[in-house]
Amino acid sequence: MAKRERMLSGVQPTGQATLGNFLGAFRQWRAQQEEYESTFLIVDEHALTVEHNPVALREGTLQMAALLFAIGIDPMHSTVVVQSHVAGHAQLAWLMECTATYGELSRMIQFKDKSRGSAMVRAGLFTYPALMAADILLYQTDLVPVGEDQSQHIELTRTVATRFNHAYGQVFTIPRAAIPPLAARVMDLSHPEAKMSKSSADGQGNIYLLDTDDQIRRKIAKAKTDLFNEVLYVEDDPERAGVRNLLEILAALTDREPKDVAADFQRYGDLKEATATAVIEQLSPIRERYRDYVADRTQLSSWLAMGRERASEVASHTLARAYEAVGFLPSKEVKNGD
Repeated sequence: MAKRERMLSGVQPTGQATLGNFLGAFRQWRAQQEEYESTFLIVDEHALTVEHNPVALREGTLQMAALLFAIGIDPMHSTVVVQSHVAGHAQLAWLMECTATYGELSRMIQFKDKSRGSAMVRAGLFTYPALMAADILLYQTDLVPVGEDQSQHIELTRTVATRFNHAYGQVFTIPRAAIPPLAARVMDLSHPEAKMSKSSADGQGNIYLLDTDDQIRRKIAKAKTDLFNEVLYVEDDPERAGVRNLLEILAALTDREPKDVAADFQRYGDLKEATATAVIEQLSPIRERYRDYVADRTQLSSWLAMGRERASEVASHTLARAYEAVGFLPSKEVKNGD
């Protein structure tokens, strides 16, 4: 039997997960865990690059774990691990910082976006792509499912891994990115020119995975459309962004093409009602399972401990190889009296 490829992806435990997270990432993870040896990181160390509340971070980490299990990530089949539970992430990040260049880090689009207008920019926000590279390379990852806005980080990871291997020997697997072809970027219902984001200050256009059925229907009913009064799927037309967004959401939830979905509707109201129904059918069972999992902290801790053990075994082996490659003196060679 051929060895399965390794897949890795991660999510920050801050903010409320949205329909965009579900369609753009979580749903793919649930399916892909059957095909790949899968690791899913709750990247709490990345959350420190900006101001945060320690109590909220700790609680959010447990809640994100419960949500991943509720979505269908199987703790017996896949590895769900909290980033800070495996010391190798931070340790390998330093090697990646010493492999990447200042120019490469300064060109990262997300750093420019998140630091714009800030009076104080943390150094970690500048160097966090090196930590992201370490996250991926630590597990000898073959495949990284990402949204289009993260593809630049995968290219940097490939660059530093290749540079490291060339300089010190073949240590790291060179990963490749996988971008979902449909609904990779679910847009805000109120402002369809912007991506639906769990870090959005104005959540009125977001559908959160834990929203009630009534909240989902109300938000979709208020979704921005246009003045054309025609259900038509038109790509790359900013004036039709609202209807396009609804069609892409419904198409993704029903595994159809947006143009085919558009042919079923004459009125915007009917499209909104069908979209709300499809969203509720997908999210209601997740919400119910989440409530059960988040209430059982003992079970959650047990599953996360199991994930830590699995992850640490792979991570420690990779880190040891990387340390040896760069010339670090193994601690076991230092004896009493030396």
